[in-house]
Amino acid sequence: MEHTLQDSALVAKYIKGDEQSLEILINRHSQRIYSFIFSKVYDKDVTEDIFQDTFIKVIKTLKRGNYNEEGKFLPWVMRISHNLVIDHFRKNSRMPKFEGSDDFNIFSVLGDSTLNAEKQIIKDQVETDVKKLIDELPEDQKEVLLMRLYKDMSFKEIAEQTNVSINTALGRMRYAIINLRKMVEKNNIVLTN
Repeated sequence: MEHTLQDSALVAKYIKGDEQSLEILINRHSQRIYSFIFSKVYDKDVTEDIFQDTFIKVIKTLKRGNYNEEGKFLPWVMRISHNLVIDHFRKNSRMPKFEGSDDFNIFSVLGDSTLNAEKQIIKDQVETDVKKLIDELPEDQKEVLLMRLYKDMSFKEIAEQTNVSINTALGRMRYAIINLRKMVEKNNIVLTN
């Protein structure tokens, strides 16, 4: 009976003290989570450590009552394991550093349509992180950046629509990118898939 329950029902039972519910959840998803971690670190021992740390974090979060993922247990656990993978690379300073060219190539990540479930989770998080950063930009820079990247407008069109010279529009875009890079570095945000 227990094995046919939805993840959300098992989470609720575990929170109420049914330890076996967590065991079922771990068994149900362990292969995908383990494979996901291994696909990033390519090391069995490191994978084991991160896998265990993932579930220690899951247990602590559930026991504190801080879980509110509305039945999206697996994507939530995948996000935790992804963050722990990033922490591992940061500690060992092997993290691929964020390097944007003048075209701010992080946006190329956002256009990839051939993503599996794990990459989709990461892509969604990157999109969320980027949108939060864009929201923090000064209004004039944000406006130019959104027009250029999301509306695919030329700098000539942007200049006309915002009543500024092309050089001013280019300058605002340049400052927007510089400011985004500073925010990425300052907040240790990893924009990678």
